[in-house]
Amino acid sequence: MVTTTADLDQDARARRGFLLALGAYFLWGLLPFYMKAVAHLPLAEVIANRVVWSVPIAACVLVWAGRTADFKAAIRSPRSIAMAALTAVLISINWGIYVWAIAVDRTVETALGYYINPLVSVVVGAVLLGERLDRLQIAAVVLAAIAVAVLTVEAGKFPWVSLALAFSFAAYGFFRKTLPIGPSQGFLLEVLLLSVPALCYIAYLIATGQDHFISSTANDTALLIGCGPVTAVPLLLFAFGARLLRLSTIGIMQYIAPTMVFLIAVLIFDEPFGTIQAIAFALIWAALAMYSWSMFRGREVRQPAPAAR
Repeated sequence: MVTTTADLDQDARARRGFLLALGAYFLWGLLPFYMKAVAHLPLAEVIANRVVWSVPIAACVLVWAGRTADFKAAIRSPRSIAMAALTAVLISINWGIYVWAIAVDRTVETALGYYINPLVSVVVGAVLLGERLDRLQIAAVVLAAIAVAVLTVEAGKFPWVSLALAFSFAAYGFFRKTLPIGPSQGFLLEVLLLSVPALCYIAYLIATGQDHFISSTANDTALLIGCGPVTAVPLLLFAFGARLLRLSTIGIMQYIAPTMVFLIAVLIFDEPFGTIQAIAFALIWAALAMYSWSMFRGREVRQPAPAAR
């Protein structure tokens, strides 16, 4: 078999995409440490600074990538603005729940939420887009539902943190597809829209002396500024990496971050993890194994046979 220049270029792109996506998931996996560091600060102030300090990073990357023309076209489109406003609200809800959950020692629930997310996306695709589910995917969704029921019965309450994270991110992904621009342009548009109320809120806090940006310590100021990079950098790494990778590769890699978060929660944050939680997670992991196998099998069936060389 002769290896062509095109094959080498494709392999190089795949390696570059893998490293970019791996960097994104690794940073997301470490994010609980940063959220613990800002846990003493008000939730709304953290989210506002997360938005504001993401803007310059996203803008610089867009200019560097030479994609400003698409962005200029998007901001002149009322439909794009409206859809970006909706996705911005959804991702803000997701961020808010995540930051709050880490601060109140419910990190295990955030890990479960992001494990459930791919399965929720499958259900959303079936319900809203009419996508057909195969038997393995149906079985995976049923196992996930059983896991949620087990946690509900054990705790005596609905595991809303996990489900809110999963559904808000699935909804974000669903509506984000309607934006006719790339991920990096869309992210800049979202944070620009969010920066208007965020800046107003920060200005109000500073004017009334309730802020932690100017009126507090240098450490708090640095932490609030750092909310931008820890938000924008992994998102942009993922945006560029995903373009160079197969969907099946991304499908498997998306479990890296919640696995890291889960291990950090149990082994470092020492959050409770008993027999019932172990059963629920085992059901989710089995469901994800079924989902992943179904995804790989479907790709192999659809992939045409390679041409002879």
